[in-house]
Amino acid sequence: MSDAGNDARWTLRGAHSEYTVAVPEHGRWLELVAWGPQGVSEGPSPVEYRGPVPFLTAGDAAPIEYATDAARPFTGADLVVETAAGDRRVSVSYVDADGDDGALAVTFADPVTGLRAVLHYQVPPGTDVVRRWVELTNAGSEPLRIVRAGSAGFCVPTAHGARLSYQWGQWAQEFQLDHVDLEHGGFTVGSAQGVPGHAYVPWLTVRDQAEPEGSTWGVALDWTGSWEITAERDTGGLTRVRAGRRLADGSLDLPAGGRLTLPTVTGGYSPDGLDGLARVWHRYQRQLAGGRLTPRPVLYNSWEATYFAVDAENQLALARIAAEIGVETFVVDDGWFVGRNDDTGGLGDWTPDPAKFPAGFDAFIKEVRALGLNFGLWVEPECVNPRSRLYAEHPDWVYAIQGRPLTPIRNQYLLDLGRPEVAEFVHSTVDGLLRRHDINYLKWDFNRPRTEPGRGWAAGTGAGGRVDLDGAHVANLHRIYEQLRRDHPHVLIEACAGGGARTDLAMAARADVFWPSDNTGPLDRLAIQYGFLHANAPHLLSSWVTDSTGLFDPRPRSLAFRFVLAMAGVLGIGADIRHWTSDQRTEAAFWIARYKEIRNVITHGTVHLIGDPGHPRCAVQYTSPDADTVVVLAWHTGRLDGTGLLPSRPVRLPLAGIDPAGVYRHGEQRYSGSHLTAVGLPVRWTAEHDAELAVLRRA
Repeated sequence: MSDAGNDARWTLRGAHSEYTVAVPEHGRWLELVAWGPQGVSEGPSPVEYRGPVPFLTAGDAAPIEYATDAARPFTGADLVVETAAGDRRVSVSYVDADGDDGALAVTFADPVTGLRAVLHYQVPPGTDVVRRWVELTNAGSEPLRIVRAGSAGFCVPTAHGARLSYQWGQWAQEFQLDHVDLEHGGFTVGSAQGVPGHAYVPWLTVRDQAEPEGSTWGVALDWTGSWEITAERDTGGLTRVRAGRRLADGSLDLPAGGRLTLPTVTGGYSPDGLDGLARVWHRYQRQLAGGRLTPRPVLYNSWEATYFAVDAENQLALARIAAEIGVETFVVDDGWFVGRNDDTGGLGDWTPDPAKFPAGFDAFIKEVRALGLNFGLWVEPECVNPRSRLYAEHPDWVYAIQGRPLTPIRNQYLLDLGRPEVAEFVHSTVDGLLRRHDINYLKWDFNRPRTEPGRGWAAGTGAGGRVDLDGAHVANLHRIYEQLRRDHPHVLIEACAGGGARTDLAMAARADVFWPSDNTGPLDRLAIQYGFLHANAPHLLSSWVTDSTGLFDPRPRSLAFRFVLAMAGVLGIGADIRHWTSDQRTEAAFWIARYKEIRNVITHGTVHLIGDPGHPRCAVQYTSPDADTVVVLAWHTGRLDGTGLLPSRPVRLPLAGIDPAGVYRHGEQRYSGSHLTAVGLPVRWTAEHDAELAVLRRA
């Protein structure tokens, strides 16, 4: 921590970057000095502005880190607070700070209302991300109301216009990477569903239009509820990104003496464009995983083979074949519990169906494990069907608005997880399953958003005040995940929400793997995974080999294509393998064995994204931490006309991040690192050869 001139100034240093902030002499806010490569703050600030501001205030043009509406009344505040009398424009001033090279806490206070805001910064060692969050305390004697609950503002210099990258989607089409040029005005993505949602990912990147492959800044939200991220570019060439909670249920009460911690927002920087920024997120998420960052087992999931028609006989038939081809974990999906023959009943009554497992559920699990397989189970503990014992006994446990009909989605309602008794039920249900049965893998699903907002359960019990439904649900969800991982460290947890509707940095810190989409069609899935890997590390990417065609691009692809595609993260099988031919099973066993040879590199290696799904040159490169092994997964996405009838040359895949003076072997062929970087690895596509797994080793 250091002082410079009359300003209090601090620099937080990452592995290759730095983040410098300062309190101006007037002390009314904290502002950014510079964010970028190390040494970027040793010179004039690229974002500072001290000139005239006609029709605005000085704060509207300043690179403020966290602005109330008094500091930034016209161009977008992060925090809007209302007094009991209905007044806004709460103003704060600098009090003090405490910090070192890796963490910083800066305190501001309002002498009129007693509001205190502590701005927290943390740069985890070895990363190039800065984590930011705010603690609000009402030290006054009157209640306050939070009208806007942003967590941070990030300022990026974009003199030539801003290029924003974001990910849009819908169910079965998540993580679609797209871009928009922002000359002036704003761009907003978010969700009001009580969950991050399918429509947008809580992730956004910014770069100057003149440098599409150069310095790139990203913002991602650590929040599993309603959210929003807004980018606004002003006429002076500054793009400011605001991120935080979306208060879909209305304002939040902050009573006298009350405290509220807003969600963490994480910012990342890379000098190497979107591809480089992806590696920044990967390194950070691997650090979040800690000791749980190990190569994931190859799994089989029964959903697409049997759907709800689960019974011991058909599951064991699948398990026997799965074991023969090299699968390591067998997961029974939906349909294993009482009342669950379709999606109209059973949710909430988490008892194995004795009719489906006549010898007993534990006997069934024992048979699966006797095949050399670990055992996994699907659950959806936050939801309940109207046709269930749980709903008959506790109809008041679901989100509801008094006097209004409930809104079913997928024939189910959503439990109010913020209620202590509901949270205890959900935790004890899942914890009980893990204690009673020999389970190593848990797929936690969530197939509907919250549709009933309102004041919540406390108002109906005489407790009074507004209940933070979103905050209470998220807090208890996170706590339950943490308890389960603490008490059952051997169990891997897969986070699913009708596909990829619950993928954010907070869940990346608490789940072991994500299910990115219910769409397993090969070409559709390629686009989904391409976007996913821009924001998430490969160890979080669960992918299955199935028989499904795509919903949006149904062109057929080979079994090899499907396997190489699923190897890009955590390999799984979801096809009805009972109907595979002996040749298909033999080929599957070959690919599974190949995956086991390379999955350590997939899990820990440095990732480079090559091309995109709309180009015949589409690949992902993984380089081992010691740089001695390079794995390339490549797919042909064009028409499968084959080659050979006319003159043609191979597609070249330019590799990156390897030693140009090194020599690498691929089979009998030897390449210099310079050749692989400048010319590329050759791949010749034919109708029979539409995917490539290449393993290159340093000679």
